[in-house]
Amino acid sequence: MEITIGSSITSNTPEFKVGFIQYDNIEVGPSPQMLKGRLQLFQESIFFDLQDKNVTELEGISAWRNIFKSTGKDPNRYRHSAEALFRRVKKQNYLTTINSAIDLNNFFSLQYEVPIGIYDCAGLKGDNIELKVGDTGETYIGLNGRENSLENLIVACDGDGPFGSPFVDSDRAPVGGETKNAVQIIFLNPSLSMEECRKLTKSLMDMFLAIHGGEGSFEVVRE
Repeated sequence: MEITIGSSITSNTPEFKVGFIQYDNIEVGPSPQMLKGRLQLFQESIFFDLQDKNVTELEGISAWRNIFKSTGKDPNRYRHSAEALFRRVKKQNYLTTINSAIDLNNFFSLQYEVPIGIYDCAGLKGDNIELKVGDTGETYIGLNGRENSLENLIVACDGDGPFGSPFVDSDRAPVGGETKNAVQIIFLNPSLSMEECRKLTKSLMDMFLAIHGGEGSFEVVRE
């Protein structure tokens, strides 16, 4: 599977880039105690760090708020997924375990202050994913159970249209216990160098494979 970035994104954010990982023959299940423990301790550490700080002061959170602004999406009404996680932690509404893939996704999203999406290939159509800015009238039912407007929002599209975004993913390709093959999109901080992006993406892939087995390959993509 390939991923491309449309000019509707890069015309506003020239340094836009994503990490793209493909996994094969993985086993998703309950999170191991090591992951659950690290996620809990990390959230507690973040809670104390945010006692005298606003979430929007964090570099990665601010960077993605600016990207939303650049495409015409109000970041105060549409908070990207990493910001939403940090706001939960700041309220001590800590994340509960879901499964090994989602828990690890959340852990890395908090660690790197960026949105990350993971999708079951069985729910995707075609061999190409395109990242673009959503068109007027485009919507999908999200994992939040609501119909979400995709207008002016960065979205990931396959042969059937939009299925994911840094805001909230659709309910079309969630990763769960039946997932064997998946793709992961790391919506990177544009200020990071290509070398930093590759190290970050590879680190995420290596830890994912250590927990889930299987095989993986990664790349960092820009226009």
